[in-house]
Amino acid sequence: MKRLLIVLLAGCASVAFAQESLLVTPEWLNEHKSDNDLVIVQPNYLKYDYDAGHIEGARYLWPPALSPDSPEGSLNAPTSQAATELLGSLGITRNSRIVLCHVRNEVSQTARVFVVLEQLGMKGKVFFLNGGLEAWKKAGFPVTKEAPVIKPARFEVSVTPLLVDKEYVKKNLNATGTLIVDARMKNYYDGEPAGQPRDGHISGAKNIPYTEMLDPATYVFKPADQLKKYFEPVATPDKELVAYCFIGQTASVVYMAGRILGYNMKVYDGSIQEWSRIPDLPMEKTEKK
Repeated sequence: MKRLLIVLLAGCASVAFAQESLLVTPEWLNEHKSDNDLVIVQPNYLKYDYDAGHIEGARYLWPPALSPDSPEGSLNAPTSQAATELLGSLGITRNSRIVLCHVRNEVSQTARVFVVLEQLGMKGKVFFLNGGLEAWKKAGFPVTKEAPVIKPARFEVSVTPLLVDKEYVKKNLNATGTLIVDARMKNYYDGEPAGQPRDGHISGAKNIPYTEMLDPATYVFKPADQLKKYFEPVATPDKELVAYCFIGQTASVVYMAGRILGYNMKVYDGSIQEWSRIPDLPMEKTEKK
């Protein structure tokens, strides 16, 4: 009888975590925030925002800790050791279910954390509070200034190659099963100067501006039927999409939108910051009509 009870409880726990969408609502999170293995993380560039008020139990994460800069470029993937130590200090294990909560307009920074966590082996176990902390407060749920007591855990990295390099992009420029997607605003895609060594876009890339993925007033991801209007004209569901931008951050928003729609997504980590500096890598501008 005792063994049967344990099995039933385990089954209940798995049901509690049944969440098909990458996006969760404030109502869903309020109902499930005390579930076993659910970890709420607030990525925030300035800890002042977290200290001013966060969801009860939420842990603070400084985004650059998971995407450090280097002399080779901005926002690099973390080493396995650094990721293990950081995520373990937040009480995260491979069995955790993580809900990311952004503050105000810090969607792209938080989306980048989403991609890195999936890269580290948490694909399918990371979720995004749609609208972030502002949506949570608008729904009438409380915040606290009290930091949670975190029990350190052991996180084991298992890399899924979702952050790809220039050689991967170069190899797949003309591949029938892969499409390169520029997530920048159309003016930069077309060739407006942006302070890079070369202007324009990676040759053959299509444009899905990250700004079109979100409601500009609330920073909520648009409904799937609206997101499809940007993906379906350039890609079919059977294609892999590799998104890039200037440094690999705003491309993460398009990555998330594609994942919401069921596309096989990757991010070119070096993006235009790297690509435009290597003369042998092809770029083009949109021809003026």
